[in-house]
Amino acid sequence: MASIFTKIINGDIPCYKIAETDKFFAFLDINPNAKGHTLCIPKAEVDKLFDLDDDTYLELMAFSKLVAAAIKKAVPCKRVGMTVIGLEVPHAHVHLIPLNSMEDARFLSKEKLSDAEFQDLAAAIRANL
Repeated sequence: MASIFTKIINGDIPCYKIAETDKFFAFLDINPNAKGHTLCIPKAEVDKLFDLDDDTYLELMAFSKLVAAAIKKAVPCKRVGMTVIGLEVPHAHVHLIPLNSMEDARFLSKEKLSDAEFQDLAAAIRANL
């Protein structure tokens, strides 16, 4: 059965897309820790990040680095943090989170954004790619 991320990649579930290549996809987290919280995923459905082959793992990190740079330009923050947890969806993914404090990385408080705010934010980040 396809993961929710595969359904997003296939267009079966809508998302606020940030970037896409032939191998990778980035979109805004709809339950973000901070404004601009983005997920970067391989299109290949692999459960755990460290189960990716070496080339795909390194390419995912390079793709995530490009997306993080665009987030930093679009969202005021001290830095963009990266975390990998992987328990909530069985599809390898990287969280890129704009950070102003350690609380932004704790997955405890969540930002609430309207559809228009998500759309504007996605457009602002894409404009910096």
